[in-house]
Amino acid sequence: MSKAGRLVVLVSGSGTNLQALLDASADPSYGARVVAVGADRDGIEGLVKASKAGIPTFVEKLGNYPTRADWDAAIAAKIAEYDPSLVVSAGFMKILGAPTLEAFPVLNTHPALLPSFPGAHGVRDALAHGVKVTGCTVMLADAGVDTGPIVAQETVPVLPDDDEAVLHERIKTVERRLLVEIVGRMVREGWTVSGRIVRIGNQTGGEST
Repeated sequence: MSKAGRLVVLVSGSGTNLQALLDASADPSYGARVVAVGADRDGIEGLVKASKAGIPTFVEKLGNYPTRADWDAAIAAKIAEYDPSLVVSAGFMKILGAPTLEAFPVLNTHPALLPSFPGAHGVRDALAHGVKVTGCTVMLADAGVDTGPIVAQETVPVLPDDDEAVLHERIKTVERRLLVEIVGRMVREGWTVSGRIVRIGNQTGGEST
């Protein structure tokens, strides 16, 4: 596998998006494989899933470093050890700093149709606003909170009896499928970023203008 197919996946919880990527990468035609899984805490199911799949793992706890800048540098250095072409933030509950964002393209997901309802409570906020359609977004991460260039989106209807938990589960089902599709296309076909416009399919990968 060339570098173009090397993924480092970052997790903070159950690792359902990670598992979807692991399952997809079992097919050689997918074009990508997970070479390492990183976390910001011990004892989470995502790390268990990685270990069961024989994937190397690492944990970088923010509390182990005197400053946020030190943690930013440490996690970037750890990611770099695995020489990825793409970093996937799959339920990772920390904002990555400049050392990572400037060294690697980072793909992130959000359970709403950005730029609407960014932040930690996208599902709750969409329900409170009374929207009839919400969805999920796959984006390239930047220094802001859910502000990076949008790669793909898919809609999910809001049903009359939905509460936050029910709606979020329905969004996550779509999100997993969309993330797997987009990661596969990006590593197989390449992508370009021009301003806020992301296009997949240039065959060179990760070029920005």
